[in-house]
Formats: sequence, C-alpha cells, structure tokens
Amino acid sequence: MNHRRDILSLLGALALTTAASTAMAQAWPARPITLVVSYAAGGGADAMARVIAPKLSQALGQPVVVDNKPGGSGQIAAAQVARSTADGYTLLFDASSYAVNPALFPKLPYDTDKAFKPIGVTALFPNVILVTPAFPARTLGELIAAARAARDGVSFASSGNGSAQHLAGALFESLAGVEMLHVPYKGGGPALNDVLGGQVPVLFGNIASTLPHIQGGKLRALAVTGAKRSPLLPGVPTAAEAGVKGYEVYEWNVLVAPARTPDDVLARLSDALRKALASPDVKARIEALGGEVVGGTPEAAQQFIRTQAATWSKVVRERRISVE
Repeated sequence: MNHRRDILSLLGALALTTAASTAMAQAWPARPITLVVSYAAGGGADAMARVIAPKLSQALGQPVVVDNKPGGSGQIAAAQVARSTADGYTLLFDASSYAVNPALFPKLPYDTDKAFKPIGVTALFPNVILVTPAFPARTLGELIAAARAARDGVSFASSGNGSAQHLAGALFESLAGVEMLHVPYKGGGPALNDVLGGQVPVLFGNIASTLPHIQGGKLRALAVTGAKRSPLLPGVPTAAEAGVKGYEVYEWNVLVAPARTPDDVLARLSDALRKALASPDVKARIEALGGEVVGGTPEAAQQFIRTQAATWSKVVRERRISVE
C-alpha cells in the first residue's frame, strides 16, 4: 500500500513539474528579448539582425532589441551571451567567424560546442573573386596561371588576418595549387579602397559591397564562390565551373542561444526564425544583398556549423594562419 502511495506521489510530482514547465513555456516570452550582435552597427551582421528582429518580434509578441557588442572577431558578444541566463531572453547573432574562432583562438573564453545551441542559419552569401581592370587575367584560369608563374607574384587584399576574406583566399590557394601574397588591412573598407585604387590586384569580396564597382567597370568579376551562379551576376561562372573543383565559400549568419535554454523555448525561437525568413520582404532584402535564405531546423544548423568548422580548421592548420 505504501509502495502504491509512493508511486502516486511521484506521478503527482511529475505532473506538477510538467505542468509548471508547460506553463512557463506558454508564458514565454513575457518581456523583451535582446539580440546581441557580434559586429558593429552598419556591418553585414548588423544589417541582417535589424532586418530579422522586427519579424521575430511579430512572431513572439515581444520587442526584440538589437545590441551591438563588436570586438575580438565576435568573442566579446559570444562571451557575454555564454555567461547570460539561459532563459531565451538573451541571444547571439553571429557571423561565419562563429565556426572559425575555435581554430584561430585556442583559448576562447567559452567552449563553442558546449556554450551554445544553434537556432538557425539565416542566409548564405557567396563571395566573388575580383581583379582590377588593369590586371591581365580575364578568367579564373588566367588568374591561376599568373599566380603559378611566380610564388607570391600575385597579391590579394583582405580585411585582416583570419578574416573571412583571408580564409577565402587561403582555401583558393590550397585548391588551385597556387601561392599568393596576402595583404591584410584593418577592415574591409580599406582593403576594397586599395584594390579599387590599383595597389592590390585581387580581392575575395562579398557581392553586396562590390556589385556597384563591378557594374561600373572598376572591378572585374572572375567567379562567384557559391554552388550556383548568382542571380545578380548571371554571366559570371562559379569557381567550380571555372575549374576549381570543391571551392565553395560563403559568408553567413547564425542565431544561437545559451546551451541550457529550455527545449520548449528553443522550439519557439526556431519557429519564429522560420516565419521571419519566410517573410517576403526579408527574402527580398537577402536576395538584394546577393544571398540565399537558409532557415531549416536547429539540427540542420548544427550540422552545417560542424562542417564549416571542420573546413576552416583544416585551412587554418595547413596554411598556418594566425591573427598575430
């Protein structure tokens, strides 16, 4: 009899716990949500966050406030979110550096795999391989031939050591079998300006910031780095079409939460993100920037991130890339 009472008591306790959990999930969110963006206002990650935030707010019924915390290639923002209460009210909106930092920075102030749970990858933005009009190469094959003719004979600019542009160039070197001279700058703006000025002939740039210069004849596009051609540059082949098989590079953004965030809350966030990305004006904005909406499940996002991390870890190791 006592045994039966114990079982009934346990079942009652479990029912209360489940009811409390369900009530908490139904009550969430009860206040504004902070979207901590790992890069400065005005940049690509910030632009995407500000496009998505109002749609998340509509789906969740609470304000979603963008809070820029730039610095340390995203480490400052990520560390803040990793330390925050895992209740769904503080989220991280990061860029592709999220999958690169563990290889570049062996002593991160958090363990990426253990500190966060992905909610979803928002969009993929392919790069474009560009040269100045004065540079003799008119095709990717001709660029490769010029680079092979003399070690470090062709230079490419980037926004800094370990940046997305640097890594895109490093992977290109590996797959094309060339050695180029990397010229790092303190930011994408100065790098682009010097390429436009003719000081450096090659840039692995994003389509959004370089498209006006391509259309104006100030830069020549040799290839895009996505799996398919860009609707914004339909006449430009992919790198694979141009002869560099396996070369596929994107800049991307991801929404993540602290790892201990309740599953019910993560499910609500995932659903809200899918609704935001399905919005016609969000899709139009992403496509105008040369991107493609991803969306999908948290599990798909996790798999994508693991694949990206493996790719860039290999590049960082084999090309001996450091941020010092």
